[in-house]
Amino acid sequence: MRTRNSPHDSRSSGSVHLRTPGRHEQSPCSVYSSSSSSSKKSSYRRNPVKIAAMSVAGAFVACFTPPETKIESKFGDSNEYPAPSVASDASSGGSVKKHGSIRGIYASSNKSTHTSEPGSVKFSMEEIHKATKNFSPTLKIGQGGFGTVYKGQLEDGTIVAIKRAKQSVYDKHLGQEFQSEIRTLAQVEHLNLVRYYGYLEHEDERIVVVEYVPNGTLRDHLDCMPGNILDLAARLDIAVDVAHAVTYLHILICALNADHPIIHRDIKSSNILLTENLRAKVADFGFSRLAADSDATHVSTQVKGTAGYLDPEYLRTYQLTEKSDVYSFGVLLVELVTGRRPIEPKREKKERITTRWAIKNFTDGDAILVLDPRLDRSRANNLALEKTLELALRCLAPYKQNRPTMRRCAEILWSIRKDYRELSASDTQSLSSHSLTSGSIREE
Repeated sequence: MRTRNSPHDSRSSGSVHLRTPGRHEQSPCSVYSSSSSSSKKSSYRRNPVKIAAMSVAGAFVACFTPPETKIESKFGDSNEYPAPSVASDASSGGSVKKHGSIRGIYASSNKSTHTSEPGSVKFSMEEIHKATKNFSPTLKIGQGGFGTVYKGQLEDGTIVAIKRAKQSVYDKHLGQEFQSEIRTLAQVEHLNLVRYYGYLEHEDERIVVVEYVPNGTLRDHLDCMPGNILDLAARLDIAVDVAHAVTYLHILICALNADHPIIHRDIKSSNILLTENLRAKVADFGFSRLAADSDATHVSTQVKGTAGYLDPEYLRTYQLTEKSDVYSFGVLLVELVTGRRPIEPKREKKERITTRWAIKNFTDGDAILVLDPRLDRSRANNLALEKTLELALRCLAPYKQNRPTMRRCAEILWSIRKDYRELSASDTQSLSSHSLTSGSIREE
């Protein structure tokens, strides 16, 4: 339930701290394992290079699978992290041929009037017009680099977000690439990625239909626009969710031997949507790459992204890599613990670039000065702050080879969250014991 209120002052006695409910402790990125069908195995025998590549990929991702996790059913209601099924092969022309979809963690049911397979629906213009009431301005819910986003309702009652590309972005030469990328996205499913239901490509129209997430963006919540303050526990949960989602994209697309890995290219707080239970869902992954130039060695030769989040090496070389996402994620980590936007033009000069200001205070030993003033300065918060800034510093390294992978970020964040929970529980227990002791003394 979202209500638009002014941001809470840190001294407001009525402030409510939001904590993420229903979270279960999981080992980091525990779902990146793969399996293949017997038909694919026979094709692999004819290609020893592919056998080796897929074996390495399988071993690489299997190390994340927690031994204690037992899958009761393929897509049950369990909160455990089921291992996704990877089924792909390459044709003689080098394109990816899919025989099944990659099933990510926390897959949920999909109501579609066309098919039960999410992302595989090709909508008609009539359906899109009906769902959006002819792109009614009253249903407009967002505007971004890709185009305009509308809230819509499908014939079966499913509420969706309908993203209509700017016509200036469309290039007929990219039609084949658009189709290829849509097919890839249709195979990707993960609780922390906004689900893709389908698409439309007709003349100069390019439209994508995705899951509607009603609780606003992470940036909204950091600005206290819903009227509550996110506590550090919720912020760490969100960081872990985002790390899992982006790791999933980086690893599983590589394991599929797709033409290019899916690089988000625009990780930022306004592209992270939150559910009613404060689960993070990363939006807009992959689509900035659809408008990129085709090139044999680079993912893109056009610099696109958001000021404050852009990888400086990407700006210098025009080469987009997975480590560009890592840099943006480092900016996001600083944003989470400080509550500030990456660029704060109204602040004094030394504080305008939030990452520079925060990292300088951290390296000077004054990390506590950058903690969001609306958060408690408890032992657990202070420890998590320092560890998170340490990870952010590594993500923000000027050169990609000095940055960790997203997989490693997920591991570290999972450990930070685990230590935070243990210390918080210890502090709570100590406080309760102290209160009981004080009460006994007063009674005597």
